Amino acid sequence: MASGIAVSPKCLEEFQTLKLGKKTKYIIYRINNEKTEIVVEKTSDSASYDEFIADLPETECRWAVYDFEFEKEGEGKRNKICFFMWSPDDAKIKDKMLFASSKDALRRSLVGIAVEIQGTDYSEVAHESILDKANRGH
Repeated sequence: MASGIAVSPKCLEEFQTLKLGKKTKYIIYRINNEKTEIVVEKTSDSASYDEFIADLPETECRWAVYDFEFEKEGEGKRNKICFFMWSPDDAKIKDKMLFASSKDALRRSLVGIAVEIQGTDYSEVAHESILDKANRGH
């Protein structure tokens, strides 16, 4: 069931910047305080995956898009745009439900996502885990 929460135009603008310009490395999205719109919480040009993970709050849900760069054997450097649904175990149940029901509105508007990741704890979004998914292509 869709939540009826709108996607801010800024979400798409920042995604296009990440996709085309390669200046932005990741974007963190959240639901605004009024619970009416998905908004950009942060963009970063940091190439540090650890910094990206540190931006995912321990007890709050977020979505994120990360431009994941990795070495593929025999093919050299590759990039895959990864979509993260971060729904930590310690988040409030109501928030988890709202995030789950609002995900499709955001996800459908972001064209060009190669890998989708769902994380409930930090081990599920660890670099090795994402690298494995990116190499397999799903």
